[in-house]
Amino acid sequence: MTGTVDRRLVLLGATGSIGAQALDVLTRYPQLARLHGLAVGGSRPELVAAQVLAHRPEHLVVSDPERAEAVEAAVHAACRDAAQAPPRLETGQDAVIALAGALGEGDVVLNAITGSVGLLPTLAALASGARLALANKESLVVGGHLVTDAAAPGQILPVDSEHTAIAQALAGVRHEHIEHLVVTASGGPFRGRSREQLAAVTPEQALAHPTWSMGRVITTNSATLVNKALEVIEACFQFDLPEERVEVVVHPQSIVHSMVTLVDGSTIAQASPPDMRHAIGWALAHPEKLPGLAAALDFRTAQSWTFEPVDEETFDAIALARAAHREGGGAMAVYNAVNEEAVDAFFTGDLDFLGITGLIRAVLEHPGRPRAERAGGVEALLAVEAWARSAAQALLTAPER
Repeated sequence: MTGTVDRRLVLLGATGSIGAQALDVLTRYPQLARLHGLAVGGSRPELVAAQVLAHRPEHLVVSDPERAEAVEAAVHAACRDAAQAPPRLETGQDAVIALAGALGEGDVVLNAITGSVGLLPTLAALASGARLALANKESLVVGGHLVTDAAAPGQILPVDSEHTAIAQALAGVRHEHIEHLVVTASGGPFRGRSREQLAAVTPEQALAHPTWSMGRVITTNSATLVNKALEVIEACFQFDLPEERVEVVVHPQSIVHSMVTLVDGSTIAQASPPDMRHAIGWALAHPEKLPGLAAALDFRTAQSWTFEPVDEETFDAIALARAAHREGGGAMAVYNAVNEEAVDAFFTGDLDFLGITGLIRAVLEHPGRPRAERAGGVEALLAVEAWARSAAQALLTAPER
């Protein structure tokens, strides 16, 4: 490993699953980077304080101003007890964007924010010239060509396990030799169930993922297969392919993280135990490899890997996303925004499980839906997204419901 502590790292979404694992990787491989700043939502003040003590960032941003006081109190108390100077603390989304854009060439920004709120920090990081380790798939799903147009070749390194797997499989492969990509899916906790069985799914059941430990939104998205739908669109932009050349296959063991089929009929697969440190370490250290990063597969033990098609009649999220992507005009921004509203409504009891994709479909089919043309830039996308959230709330509160 040739990296030095001269490289700086900004971590956005530090207290989430990806953020916490990234700091674990940084603890084990301190030569990777020096932590310049953390951005957090603020819901876990004690964890933020522990991260500050362990990694001594110069800057700390709390995106939710209402939670800043509790975070500041926890951090200052911990730093006082440890005789350590606290980081500079700022609040609000504008401060997150500023932190994302504060580095430069040779540095790394890991965007592990959940949701479309991660788009503007992504654009700020790209404008700075820093490497962007991207775990915020919504940046590409919503921002699409805005993001790819802003990125220099190789500037974006994916942190999703599926897209990291594809990137590794494509090492040394010319783009014209790609026939199609195969994105694997665990199938979530409801694989094999009918739509009738899904009608009574509870939030607690939706959060019981069989393989991965993730946050509430991503875990629910995995249960509905919205997460896999977003990953299909992310792959289209990350690897410059149309959606019909990005396939999905259910692989319950989550060992093969994705595959690439080439024009000669051969397929390259990337396989490892389900541990996100593989993807995080790959993006942070690229093009180097971190020895002993995570466990390898043990082929001395008998094991079976199975693959099966997705039941797209029961789980309609992927087909909806493909259609929205083909349509363009900000349709995927609408898809993502409505899903975020729908997941919140599911957890408050205002929407049933099947209603999540039902609401997405309803807003996409709304006769008054505006378009965001590419020339309109990020402002046009944000306007369409705001309209979509308003339309979703109107449908959720309509008397006929």
